[in-house]
Amino acid sequence: MSGEHKEKLQRPDRIGRTLIHNGSIVDFYADTMELPNGSTETFDFIRHKGAAAVIPVMDDGRILMVRQYRNAIDAYTLEIPAGGLAGAGEPTHTCAYRELEEETGYHAKEEDVTFLLTMYTTVAFCNEKIDIYVAHDLVKTSQHLDDDEYIDVYAYTIEELTQMIAEGKIVDGKTIAGLMSYRALCL
Repeated sequence: MSGEHKEKLQRPDRIGRTLIHNGSIVDFYADTMELPNGSTETFDFIRHKGAAAVIPVMDDGRILMVRQYRNAIDAYTLEIPAGGLAGAGEPTHTCAYRELEEETGYHAKEEDVTFLLTMYTTVAFCNEKIDIYVAHDLVKTSQHLDDDEYIDVYAYTIEELTQMIAEGKIVDGKTIAGLMSYRALCL
């Protein structure tokens, strides 16, 4: 059996979309879908403006991580720096470059910030797409946090971070995907 999926499934048709809530980060919709068997169902859909994240690698190989409180899970998390696009037309590379300095207080030349992967965070109900980059040749500057951000910065080896993932201490999806891809593809 090959890794390709050759079966052709009939795609449902969206016959309606109703805006339920317009938020600062996401918009929430109710989509009315006609299924292949002719029945209709309502699906939740969350539209996200897009985001970028960055794996900041110090000269000694340690990776800068940010610790911050996340209201959705009522807990502090350890994550790679990330943020939402400033607008629909902002390149993700620009966003990653900006978030690196804002959240960690480190700067990199744009040519030292390279693409690693694209991921969708929750494909069942949300279109949030995050491009993840790797940054090298970091230079210490200062954090430029948003008014609602309180972030501590720590440096870890990839081995320490992999162990924290295995122990359930790192639970953020973009962080896990980014770090494991970095380990597999860049080391």
